[in-house]
Amino acid sequence: MKNSEEHDFSIVAVDKFIQATRDSGYKGTASAIAELVDNSLQAGATVIKLSISASDVEGQYPIVVAVIDNGSGMDQHTLRTALRFGGSTRFNRRDGLGRYGMGLPNSSFSQAQRLTVHTWRSRNGPVLCSYLDLDEIASGELSTVPVPRVESRPSFVNGYNSGTAITWSRCDRLDHSRISTLVRKLLFSIGRRFRHFLWDGVTITVNGDQVQPIDPLFLHPDAPFNGATEHTSFEREIPMNAGDPSVTGIVRVRFSELPVADWSRLSNQEKRERGIAKGAGVSIVRGGREVDYGWFFLSGKRRENYDDWWRCEIQFDPVLDEAFGITHTKQQVRPQPHLVEALAGDMESTARALNNRARKAHLGVKIAERFSSSEERATKKDSLLTPLSAKPRPRDKLVLQSLKSELTRPPQTDKNQEQGVEYQIVPKALSDTCFFNYARAEGKLVLVLNPDHPFYKLVYRPLLESEDQRDIATRMSIDLLLLAAARAEAQIEGKEDLRVAEQLRANWSDTLATFLNR
Repeated sequence: MKNSEEHDFSIVAVDKFIQATRDSGYKGTASAIAELVDNSLQAGATVIKLSISASDVEGQYPIVVAVIDNGSGMDQHTLRTALRFGGSTRFNRRDGLGRYGMGLPNSSFSQAQRLTVHTWRSRNGPVLCSYLDLDEIASGELSTVPVPRVESRPSFVNGYNSGTAITWSRCDRLDHSRISTLVRKLLFSIGRRFRHFLWDGVTITVNGDQVQPIDPLFLHPDAPFNGATEHTSFEREIPMNAGDPSVTGIVRVRFSELPVADWSRLSNQEKRERGIAKGAGVSIVRGGREVDYGWFFLSGKRRENYDDWWRCEIQFDPVLDEAFGITHTKQQVRPQPHLVEALAGDMESTARALNNRARKAHLGVKIAERFSSSEERATKKDSLLTPLSAKPRPRDKLVLQSLKSELTRPPQTDKNQEQGVEYQIVPKALSDTCFFNYARAEGKLVLVLNPDHPFYKLVYRPLLESEDQRDIATRMSIDLLLLAAARAEAQIEGKEDLRVAEQLRANWSDTLATFLNR
């Protein structure tokens, strides 16, 4: 019989487990801190303060991280349980953000070597304190969670009737060594992950700066950047496990469409800062908290640059954790086949439609930019001509009413015209067979070109889309020719004369189409 000291057959080799658990899947400091924010929210906190500060102790660990909340606090038993790996008073419950009781110790040791917890349940009650220390656990010196001791009230508990403060010291695995960089990254990451809680009234600060909710869909009016429009949304009832309809949950999917006409003119730096460039993807939100972001349920569609111009969010309740493949770190999903089958078809078709809309919108912006040289030339020269009457005509009102969406883009000239008319060219299918139409209103003359006319298809569009300078010059001459014709007709005031001019334009357009048709 061998001496029991020669071999250790305990189920967990504590010293190796503690070292290994530091690499157990957290993507970085922001993900680990998000676990602490989860715990605060689970405890009913409405105010959460994150502090990134310099250590009082000189050495190789210059940064201390603390998360302080006004939640319900913990008693002695709950505190010791929370510090255990797998310890939880809510184990496997699905009515909150956590399930497994791994978040506090696991996330903490992924970033630091020592975790200290202060907690109190009333303004004048005792402040309990306990800790975990990596070196003490690995050496065998610390084999159980220390019995909480009562401490004098630290300054950071002042002002809270109840709450908990988590402190990481000897931080050796933080993403950045500069406090300012950590603060900046956390403001964005926390703002995005917990945006729904922030909109619901929770206050989170990082070194005194209030976290602003970041909406990747650019829809919410209180987000720093917004202006997108909701494209479509739908719901699906999904079983927790394939083939077992006894437990189901609701998955809510919604798509947003970014304003290409307004935002495509932003600089590349502005697009990066706003999260537009290289931001295509699907936000997965579990119980109000973003757990992942990526190209989910879209494997049948190739990712393209135009996909930067739409967004998608999927919300689900924790009852569907198995279907989404949620792990205890709550920072990534692995959707199961039955979930993919239920969502992928509609999501891919919507993504393709939005990609196509973005492509057309960019082409429209490109065409509008190519019109600008002709528009500016005509606008500049208009003051040399007989002024147009400012009195509106019924036919102008009808044309302008049909151009509401096309006339939302800003003028292409930076100058305010004291005299003359500002010109604008718009491609728009007409209700008749004319090649062009026009309208005058509010100091503007709008020329409407009919893309369905043979001249547009055979002659004008190739010139419009060409990069050859000779073609560009030719198209500009045609633009000025048409603008001149429209302006000449716009000077007509008499009803009978106007009727004759409109009939002449219609006959001319039909004759031109006849000559061009093969």
